[in-house]
Amino acid sequence: MPQLEFMKQDKYPTIGAIVQRLRKQFKLTLNDLAQKSGLSISAVSKIENDQVSPTYETIVRLAIGLEVDVTELFGGTSDKAGATGRLVVTRGGEGILQKTPHYEYEMLGAELASKQFTPLLTRVRAHSIKEFSKIEGHPGEEFFYVLSGEVLLYTEHYAPVRLSPGDSSYFDSSMGHALVSVSGTDAMILWIATRVHGILARDNFSNR
Repeated sequence: MPQLEFMKQDKYPTIGAIVQRLRKQFKLTLNDLAQKSGLSISAVSKIENDQVSPTYETIVRLAIGLEVDVTELFGGTSDKAGATGRLVVTRGGEGILQKTPHYEYEMLGAELASKQFTPLLTRVRAHSIKEFSKIEGHPGEEFFYVLSGEVLLYTEHYAPVRLSPGDSSYFDSSMGHALVSVSGTDAMILWIATRVHGILARDNFSNR
């Protein structure tokens, strides 16, 4: 069974450090990025200085504001645009690891940017919906498959759904959503999100 705790997180820059580097590279002020991402200046500043750990929804907002692929905020390396016949192999335990308050992600296939979807081996760390100040959505669609443990899927428009190993769900990401583990330990899932990138994503993005 996948074990994210065996990974070496310290070899990757934090999301905050990556956001700050890209913001300065694109000559954006904190206010510029805040407005483009639909976040407060204070929130962006705290993320950049690693004072808070952003949720996945916030990471998506930042990717939209910076007009980069979500892969880049996890520390992935952009490949050549327009390349065909692409192939990458991610060995067990060698994906890029990033933590958020509720989940721990291992990004798979991180060497390829501009993918049509983002595969994430995910540990569900949250054990109660009360750990979320609110459930948020973002542009795109998502699919997850439960590998171990049991999870409860909360969504904006449906009653909570309990899923066990072998169960899966596909849903519209724009609907507010959150996953919590209802096992004695953290649950493990394979989580796949469709690509969120640049202007096309921002056209469908609204502040919540």
